Amino acid sequence: MTRLIRFNKPYDVLPQFTDRGSDSSPRATLSDWIDLPGVYPAGRLDRDSEGLMLLTDHGRLQAWISDPQHKMPKTYWVQVEGTPDAAAIQALANGVELKDGMTRPAKAALIEEPEGIWARNPPIRVRKSVPDSWIALTIREGRNRQVRRMTAAVGHPTLRLIRAAIGIWTLDGLSPGTWEDLEAPTIPGPPKPKPAPNRQAIARRKAAASKPARPEPDAGLKPRKPRKPRKR
Repeated sequence: MTRLIRFNKPYDVLPQFTDRGSDSSPRATLSDWIDLPGVYPAGRLDRDSEGLMLLTDHGRLQAWISDPQHKMPKTYWVQVEGTPDAAAIQALANGVELKDGMTRPAKAALIEEPEGIWARNPPIRVRKSVPDSWIALTIREGRNRQVRRMTAAVGHPTLRLIRAAIGIWTLDGLSPGTWEDLEAPTIPGPPKPKPAPNRQAIARRKAAASKPARPEPDAGLKPRKPRKPRKR
């Protein structure tokens, strides 16, 4: 039976089960929160980001969720510095120019602070002279630190980043550091291959096309009657 779980990753937790870094001090990983054999993350979520991660023991399901070619929508709650105006929000929606190219169209909206949001540990750094606000941003691609680069490109650096949804799965009701099992979906199969062409039929069509067409009779001319032999 395929296993699929959702996990609310806390801040400062690596999105993997082992710490491959060279730091002398160990860093928190998924293994500190999830003790399940054979499950692996379906996609990444940066160490300094929080929120929804999906994990599964099914390779095709993992690829279907995480591979950008499937364009699985991912929604983020983004706390940014300052208050974006309508032009900045529209720019995020239309696409912004990054070093690795233009981002695809997205859904972007200025929102109130999400209800039930938990306090981050450690808290974000705020400047008393600069307000902050929240954006809901839904994207369908997965470039490195894309959301942070997008908000910076429109003049509003990201202070806090929480992933709220991946496709049909959401963070609703899940506390930081907790996980629960989900019903695994039916994975769409690969497209059916087109039937092989009928070579005999193709050959007949080519042969018919190569034959010279018979001349059409001229409707304006009547066929001549054969002459009767003269009597002698």
